[in-house]
Amino acid sequence: MPLSSKRRLAVSTTLIAALAAGVAPATSAFAATSLPTAPAATTPAAVPAPDMEGVVAALNSAMDNGAPGAMARFTGPTGVSSRTVGVQDRVSGEAMDIRSRFRIGSVSKTFSTVVLLQLVEEGELELDKPVNTYLPGLLPDDRITVRHLLTHRSGLADYTNAMFANTVPGFEAVRNRVFSYQELVDLSLSEPRTTEPGVSYKYSNANFVVVGMLIEKATGRPVADAYERRIFKPLHLHKTSYVHPDTRIKGLHARGYLHPDEAGGALVDSTEQTVSWAQSAGAVISNPADLNTFTSALMRGRLLSPAMMEAMTTVTPTDTTNTRFYGLGLRRYDLSCGTQVYGHTGTVQGFYTYTFSTRDGRRSLSAMANTSNHGAANTALGGTLEAAFCGKKPAPAASARSASPSADRGLTSLPAERDLPERY
Repeated sequence: MPLSSKRRLAVSTTLIAALAAGVAPATSAFAATSLPTAPAATTPAAVPAPDMEGVVAALNSAMDNGAPGAMARFTGPTGVSSRTVGVQDRVSGEAMDIRSRFRIGSVSKTFSTVVLLQLVEEGELELDKPVNTYLPGLLPDDRITVRHLLTHRSGLADYTNAMFANTVPGFEAVRNRVFSYQELVDLSLSEPRTTEPGVSYKYSNANFVVVGMLIEKATGRPVADAYERRIFKPLHLHKTSYVHPDTRIKGLHARGYLHPDEAGGALVDSTEQTVSWAQSAGAVISNPADLNTFTSALMRGRLLSPAMMEAMTTVTPTDTTNTRFYGLGLRRYDLSCGTQVYGHTGTVQGFYTYTFSTRDGRRSLSAMANTSNHGAANTALGGTLEAAFCGKKPAPAASARSASPSADRGLTSLPAERDLPERY
């Protein structure tokens, strides 16, 4: 869809930053055929420039599908580019600001996984030991291992399905409530299990509630302390925090807006809440720059050993498209250009988030739209990945041009995989 004067949005200027610290570009070998006596040579693999116009188109599409605003920040070998559209506060009309903080939802799961894997490296836990080894009697099945939690293969039911079956009433019921980990586990165990341990992937927030319990048992400290000491401080993530059960997002931040289930219903400002219903499964707050730093550092091996990174990035399919996979608290998306990106998606009331990086950590994208419970906006935001990592696509022939701008850009080839039910 072409940009037009009817849009109530602002597009930020490109920010150019210093080159990221060097990781050598990937190489591919080829045999010289024109000169048979020439030795084999290597050439840097082609890395497409990000299509920032395409990123803006995806952000605009998220707005067209119900988001008050959206933003994206890309880091690569040539620096940093960011784009913002729309507003981060519907009342004041304040424009979306790339520096603003927001709730990252299930991207928190990757932070929790890093902490847990560090504890595995330190000998405090083992991936293939039963959870009940460390938390005796917590779960009704001794076959459920630590690895099953991280891969969403435990069979523990996702208690949030029932909690938010009615979106706005469900949210208002827990907005200011403070749960214990045990209460959340009990909610999960009150429902039938979804699969036998290890059999199949079934996304559940209960898995990462138990991960939080394991972290606190192994460290003897709140999970917030582990995040701060092991990730936030070493990476200088000054805009990233875990403030449970405080309801506020301090400092410059975007406000989140929740769509009700009723078509055409008024948006609900969902910014202030405890997120106690998620905790170690989804209560971290951050901003695009810090998320870029985190995913890049993780992929470059700054947080985990090579062995742990190998385990974390060993993935299995999550559906039949063979484009989406899950490892240990980490998603892999295979884009249309063949590029594989690792990271996580996040959905929490009022915010959709994508944060992904190439395996070498040289290119990273973080994107956010300040709405939720509107799947078309989530899918549209996912189009930033194709544009940023695959670059401009050749213009199709006129006779073959699709009527849908998103289809032309390949944005519909990778529909958003929601972390939480659509009613979030």
